[in-house]
This record gives sequence, C-alpha cells and structure tokens, in this order.
Amino acid sequence: MSKYVAAIDQGTTSTRCILFNHQGNIVSVGQKEHEQIYPHPGWVEHNPTEIWKNTLEVIAIARINVSATAADIAAIGITNQRETTVVWNKRTGKPYYNALVWQDTRTTELVAKYEREGGLNQFRDITGLPVSTYFSGLKLKWLLDNVEGIREDAEKGDAIFGNMDTFLIWHLTGGTHGEGGIHVTDVTNASRTQLMNLKTLQWDQEMLAAYNIPENMLPKIKSSSEIYGYVNNEILPGVPVAGDLGDQHAALVGQTCFKPGMAKNTYGTGCFLVMNTGNELKTSENGLLTTIAYKFGDNPVQYALEGSVAVTGALVQWVRDNLGLIKKSSDIEKLAQTVEDNGGAYFVPAFSGLYAPYWRNDARGVIAGLTGYVNKGHIARAVLEASAYQTLDVVRAMEQDSGIELASLRVDGGMVANQLLMQFQADILNTQVVSPAVAETTALGAAYAAGLAVGYWKNTDELTANWAIAHTWNPNMQEATREKFYKGWQKAVTKSYGWMD
Repeated sequence: MSKYVAAIDQGTTSTRCILFNHQGNIVSVGQKEHEQIYPHPGWVEHNPTEIWKNTLEVIAIARINVSATAADIAAIGITNQRETTVVWNKRTGKPYYNALVWQDTRTTELVAKYEREGGLNQFRDITGLPVSTYFSGLKLKWLLDNVEGIREDAEKGDAIFGNMDTFLIWHLTGGTHGEGGIHVTDVTNASRTQLMNLKTLQWDQEMLAAYNIPENMLPKIKSSSEIYGYVNNEILPGVPVAGDLGDQHAALVGQTCFKPGMAKNTYGTGCFLVMNTGNELKTSENGLLTTIAYKFGDNPVQYALEGSVAVTGALVQWVRDNLGLIKKSSDIEKLAQTVEDNGGAYFVPAFSGLYAPYWRNDARGVIAGLTGYVNKGHIARAVLEASAYQTLDVVRAMEQDSGIELASLRVDGGMVANQLLMQFQADILNTQVVSPAVAETTALGAAYAAGLAVGYWKNTDELTANWAIAHTWNPNMQEATREKFYKGWQKAVTKSYGWMD
C-alpha cells in the first residue's frame, strides 16, 4: 500500500504541496510564494504560468524531503483559492491574460449594471449567490469582453476557462501533450462561478445567457472525490488526481464537519465561515451564500451556508506594510497586549466593500471612535477585533438562516496562532472555540477527498477518528460588556457605507 496522499494547496499568496500519512499527520511540506500584481487600484492579478512552475517545484520539494517516489503516493488532491479566474489556450497551454484574483474589483461597473437591471439578488435562486465582483462568472465576462482574441477562440473551442484547480489539473494530467489535459472542476468550485445551478449541479443556461459566456469553454463538473485522470508528468508519473475542493470546502472536510450544524471558520487573508446544512439546500434570508459543502463520488451532494469576510489577515499585513506599525505579522499580538481594550476605536476593513452579511459594494475602510486617548496599541487591538466582530456578524446570520445555534466553532488558518484574537473570538461569540491538532485543514481536506476516492481511507468515520483538539478557548466576558462592544462595532460598520458612488 502507498504510504502517503499528496495535497496541492494553491492559495492566494503561495502554493504548497503537503504529504499526509494515514493518521492525517503532515510528513513533508514544500512551499513557494508567487507575485501579487496590482496594475490599477482594485485590480489584483496572478501569473498562472508562475503558479504552475511553482506547483511542480513544491511537489518536488515535498517528495525529496522524505525520498518519496510516485509509488509512495496513493493519490493527489487539489485545493485552491476560489473564484480566481484564468483563461488559456488548450493548444499552446498559454494564458491569454493574468489570472483575475477573487479580491479583484474591476467588475464593479458590471455589478452596478446588473443591479440597475434586476437587482443584486436576481440570480440567487439559481446560484445561491448575489451579483458581486467576488465570483468567477463576471471576471470571465470581463476577460471575454476586454482581452483580444478570447471570445473568438472560445467560440472555436480553443480558449478554455477554469479556476486554479482546473488549470492545475489540466496541466498535471498532460496539458498540451498527447491527448491533452483533462478539463474538469468539482461541484464546490463550480458553485463559486455563479454559473452553476445548485439543484442540477450543471452549468445553467440562463446564467450563461445573462453573462454571455460560451458553454464550450467551461470544464466538466465532477464530484469532489473521484479519479479525474493520472499525472502525465515526470514529477509524479501515473499518480491518480482524485480530489478537488475549493479551499473553504476543503477546510470543512479537513475539520471533519460531516454532520448538519457543524461549522468551521478559516482565518486567512479573508475569513470564511462555513456550516454544513446536509442534503438540504437552505436559501439565506440574512445575506449569506448558499453553496456546496462537498460531494464524495456517487453519494448525495451536501450543501452549506457560508459567510465570506474579505479582509482579516490581510488587514494585519496592511498595518505591517502600509503603516509600518509592526515588523512582522505576528508582532500585532504583542502590540495589542499593551492595552486592555480597544480604547473605543473600531477598524472596519472594507477595502473592497463589505461581504457577508452586508454585501455593500459602496463601503470602504474606516477607523471610527478615535479620541486623543487612542494609541497604536489600541489600533492593533481594533485590527484584531475586526476579524472577531465580522465573524460574529456571520454567525448571527447563520443561526437565523439555519435555525441551529452554534455549539462550538472549529477554527483554522494562520491567525489561530494569535491567542488574544481567539480568546476575544470566544468572548464576543459567547461560544467555545476549538482548534484541531493538524492546523493545515485545507490541505488535509483535499488529501481526504483524494484518499477516499482510491480507498486509502475507507470512509468518513476513519477521518473523524483522526480529528483531535489542540486548544480550546472558553468565553469569559460579562454579557453587558459584550453587548456594549458589539453595539460600537455595529455603529462603526454603518460609517463605512456610501463612500463609492
């Protein structure tokens, strides 16, 4: 039997390859950052060719670390930054343009146009999503309308689209060699394009017409756990590519949230809270997204509610890089610990509008409640608290939509190392917060999906047995204090509205 399952975690700032053993423990990691490209204010791009080269490099590093051969790897799972959109030529393998990253807001005018014509929620019944700069569909429309040659080549069947999972699977399974790469995506990634029908799990004709997108450039939609093809590259020849999940869905699987009502929150560049709602599709009345949790092989699809927060960890980086208040991101905790509370200051990081549950494209970042008393320690604290308050907004909406009260919140991502933030999160939620022993839940979820497809793990019970607690934070705040703090936050949020006409 093969020793490991490999996961490729293609994230917003870096690409990693992690090898996991049967206990779900990490045995080797390769990681490489890629360039963040900002051609204009609000535009965010990545170079897909750089990311593909980095992917090959990190697989090689992870393998070499433990002298693993292709025979030692049972399968590869892919997880990826969702909504990041790339179009490439299937004959040459070359992208027509840089990938448009999920944070990119160049489609703001398109959003305004659709809002005028039918409202932001006109496609929610089909896709579970509001019209927003966030999702891939409008990014793809922008590329088709603005980059020379794409629409023409798409009509001919030469230009093909994918999120980063599709791009990597295509290259891994052959690219331009032989019969060519396999052009697929899974239901979780497809659900973030705003082009898939949540009920049929197929590309929706009404959406394709609304955004004027040729269907033949879209990948085939598959489950999250099945063999899509085999690696056709000397890096891991013949290894099955058998798992594919968007990063937040992968974290849900990695946290083994397999029962309705179980939820996880990932604290990364942004914050993403996902609750499993089982095989029931729940439409949100409170500004959340209805999405796919996962689909394993022929088993029924599992649905989820999601609240996406655009800026959390990115705010700490902004304080480091743009304000120079700290030298490295981890210094924020020490600075925040120099004060007892936020001193009345609130930081609303609506740099590209507000996501769930507000969906305000016209919002921009504000620091509110400033007095002469406030110092850089208070600002640091307000920066950290912003992640916790935004999470509370989403949890309250989620409880209303699902009718389920959150018993505990499973957390993962880089910011979980911040004890002050996690304690404040438990306090402001008035709910237990729990982190798992294996922190890399996103990569682990992709590994689990791939391993299930090839029988490396028999069933989800085996995965649940692997899950263990690293740390628990219990709430320890007076109700009156909690209410006072949250009222201040809610007031600050309203001050961010209406900055963009």
